[in-house]
Amino acid sequence: QVQLVESGGGLVQAGGSLRLSCAASGRTISTYAMGWFRQAPGKEREFVATISWSGGSTNYAVSVKGRFTISRDNAKNTVYLQMNSLKPEDTAVYYCAAERRLGLITTTHPDYWGEGTQVTVSS
Repeated sequence: QVQLVESGGGLVQAGGSLRLSCAASGRTISTYAMGWFRQAPGKEREFVATISWSGGSTNYAVSVKGRFTISRDNAKNTVYLQMNSLKPEDTAVYYCAAERRLGLITTTHPDYWGEGTQVTVSS
Protein backbone atom coordinates (compact mmCIF):
# COMPACT_ATOMS: atom_id res chain seq x y z
CA GLN A 1 0.00 0.00 0.00
CA VAL A 2 1.06 3.55 -0.72
CA GLN A 3 -0.19 6.42 1.38
CA LEU A 4 -0.12 9.89 -0.17
CA VAL A 5 -0.42 13.15 1.76
CA GLU A 6 -0.69 16.46 -0.04
CA SER A 7 0.29 19.83 1.40
CA GLY A 8 0.94 23.37 0.27
CA GLY A 9 -2.53 24.42 -0.74
CA GLY A 10 -4.05 27.73 0.27
CA LEU A 11 -5.50 31.03 -0.83
CA VAL A 12 -3.59 33.08 -3.38
CA GLN A 13 -4.36 36.03 -5.62
CA ALA A 14 -4.56 35.65 -9.38
CA GLY A 15 -1.09 35.75 -10.88
CA GLY A 16 0.48 34.29 -7.78
CA SER A 17 2.25 31.00 -7.18
CA LEU A 18 1.93 27.94 -4.97
CA ARG A 19 3.97 24.80 -4.60
CA LEU A 20 2.16 21.62 -3.72
CA SER A 21 3.94 18.65 -2.20
CA CYS A 22 2.89 15.02 -2.05
CA ALA A 23 4.67 12.90 0.53
CA ALA A 24 4.42 9.15 0.03
CA SER A 25 4.81 6.46 2.66
CA GLY A 26 4.38 2.73 2.88
CA ARG A 27 6.47 1.99 -0.19
CA THR A 28 9.05 3.72 -2.27
CA ILE A 29 7.51 5.52 -5.22
CA SER A 30 10.65 5.20 -7.34
CA THR A 31 8.93 2.62 -9.57
CA TYR A 32 5.60 4.43 -9.73
CA ALA A 33 4.25 6.94 -12.19
CA MET A 34 3.00 9.92 -10.24
CA GLY A 35 0.53 12.64 -11.05
CA TRP A 36 -1.77 15.42 -9.99
CA PHE A 37 -5.48 15.72 -10.61
CA ARG A 38 -7.96 18.39 -9.52
CA GLN A 39 -11.66 18.70 -8.90
CA ALA A 40 -13.55 21.97 -8.86
CA PRO A 41 -16.98 22.32 -7.24
CA GLY A 42 -19.67 20.76 -9.40
CA LYS A 43 -17.16 19.34 -11.85
CA GLU A 44 -15.55 15.97 -12.44
CA ARG A 45 -12.02 15.24 -11.36
CA GLU A 46 -9.59 16.08 -14.15
CA PHE A 47 -6.01 15.32 -15.02
CA VAL A 48 -3.42 18.05 -14.38
CA ALA A 49 0.07 16.58 -14.76
CA THR A 50 2.02 13.34 -14.63
CA ILE A 51 5.67 12.33 -14.35
CA SER A 52 7.45 9.05 -15.05
CA TRP A 53 9.40 7.09 -12.46
CA SER A 54 12.71 8.72 -13.36
CA GLY A 55 11.33 12.17 -13.96
CA GLY A 56 12.48 11.95 -17.55
CA SER A 57 9.00 12.23 -19.01
CA THR A 58 6.17 14.56 -18.12
CA ASN A 59 2.78 15.47 -19.53
CA TYR A 60 0.37 18.28 -18.76
CA ALA A 61 -3.20 19.25 -19.35
CA VAL A 62 -3.47 21.93 -22.00
CA SER A 63 -5.00 24.31 -19.48
CA VAL A 64 -1.89 24.31 -17.27
CA LYS A 65 0.94 23.75 -19.76
CA GLY A 66 3.56 26.45 -19.46
CA ARG A 67 2.33 27.52 -16.01
CA PHE A 68 2.64 24.35 -13.91
CA THR A 69 5.68 22.12 -13.45
CA ILE A 70 5.64 18.64 -11.96
CA SER A 71 8.79 17.19 -10.43
CA ARG A 72 9.81 14.42 -8.07
CA ASP A 73 12.52 13.56 -5.57
CA ASN A 74 12.62 9.79 -5.23
CA ALA A 75 15.13 10.00 -2.40
CA LYS A 76 12.55 11.95 -0.41
CA ASN A 77 9.62 9.91 -1.73
CA THR A 78 7.97 13.19 -2.67
CA VAL A 79 6.34 14.71 -5.73
CA TYR A 80 5.83 18.42 -6.31
CA LEU A 81 3.61 20.65 -8.39
CA GLN A 82 4.88 24.19 -8.90
CA MET A 83 1.97 26.38 -9.97
CA ASN A 84 2.70 29.82 -11.40
CA SER A 85 0.51 32.50 -12.96
CA LEU A 86 -2.49 31.08 -11.15
CA LYS A 87 -5.96 31.89 -12.41
CA PRO A 88 -9.34 31.80 -10.64
CA GLU A 89 -10.26 28.81 -12.80
CA ASP A 90 -7.42 26.86 -11.16
CA THR A 91 -9.45 26.85 -7.94
CA ALA A 92 -10.02 23.22 -6.97
CA VAL A 93 -9.06 20.45 -4.62
CA TYR A 94 -5.77 19.03 -5.89
CA TYR A 95 -5.12 15.32 -5.53
CA CYS A 96 -1.86 13.41 -5.76
CA ALA A 97 -1.99 10.02 -7.49
CA ALA A 98 0.28 7.02 -7.97
CA GLU A 99 0.14 4.32 -10.61
CA ARG A 100 2.15 1.08 -10.64
CA ARG A 101 3.94 1.67 -13.92
CA LEU A 102 7.24 3.16 -14.98
CA GLY A 103 5.83 5.46 -17.64
CA LEU A 104 3.22 8.19 -17.24
CA ILE A 105 -0.21 7.93 -15.67
CA THR A 106 -2.62 7.30 -18.51
CA THR A 107 -5.79 6.52 -16.57
CA THR A 108 -8.30 8.53 -14.57
CA HIS A 109 -8.34 5.69 -12.05
CA PRO A 110 -4.78 5.34 -10.74
CA ASP A 111 -3.97 2.85 -8.04
CA TYR A 112 -3.61 5.30 -5.16
CA TRP A 113 -5.02 8.72 -4.25
CA GLY A 114 -4.25 11.25 -1.58
CA GLU A 115 -6.93 13.08 0.38
CA GLY A 116 -6.42 16.33 -1.48
CA THR A 117 -5.44 19.90 -0.70
CA GLN A 118 -7.56 22.96 -1.42
CA VAL A 119 -6.25 25.66 -3.76
CA THR A 120 -8.26 28.85 -4.01
CA VAL A 121 -7.31 31.62 -6.42
CA SER A 122 -9.00 34.96 -5.91
CA SER A 123 -9.53 37.44 -8.73
